[in-house]
Amino acid sequence: MTVYLYILDTMADWEIAFLTAELASGRFFRKGLAPVDIVRFGATLAPVTTMGGWKLAPDAEAGGVTIGDDDLLVLPGAETWMDPAQRGVLEYAKERLARGGKVAAICDATTGLAGAGALDDIPHTSNGRGYLSMMCPAYRGESFYVDEPAVTSGPLITASGLAPVEFTREVLAALDVFPAGGVEAWYNLYTRREARFLYELMGAAEGTAGA
Repeated sequence: MTVYLYILDTMADWEIAFLTAELASGRFFRKGLAPVDIVRFGATLAPVTTMGGWKLAPDAEAGGVTIGDDDLLVLPGAETWMDPAQRGVLEYAKERLARGGKVAAICDATTGLAGAGALDDIPHTSNGRGYLSMMCPAYRGESFYVDEPAVTSGPLITASGLAPVEFTREVLAALDVFPAGGVEAWYNLYTRREARFLYELMGAAEGTAGA
């Protein structure tokens, strides 16, 4: 399994930071499970500048990657999702979802999907009820909107830009890389901020939880 992270100018660094840190390090994965490969790709090979001012160079361009059925496409938030340059990856994400391929989108990446018609008939969330209708006149998925920080519906994971921790929890659960109880311990650690959840998480990863 490989995670394909689409990068673009104005990408919201913090929205995917929890996720990429856990996938790339594999520090709390099930014992013996290797970290996940993350391929950064863009509309072109030109470097992008994130919202935090980081310069990132894509590993590949969109036309040069082949995303397998068991892989995950991650679409981070950015202020440039409605630019014409992003139409290709949004149409690809729509087609991918239609055949059951996994896609995870946060913040304004959901706006891009809504504009492409990818959210018209599947439960999803975004940056607030009414937000997608305001941003995308062609959006027709109001009846499928779920007012939650993050939502998993079959192959699709969506989240508000205010919910990077919830977004990460849903993706980790979908990828099934943590041991039993690990995802909930991880989530409790970052939301309740109690040291006992770190020890619980470490014990789960080492296979000693409950010992």
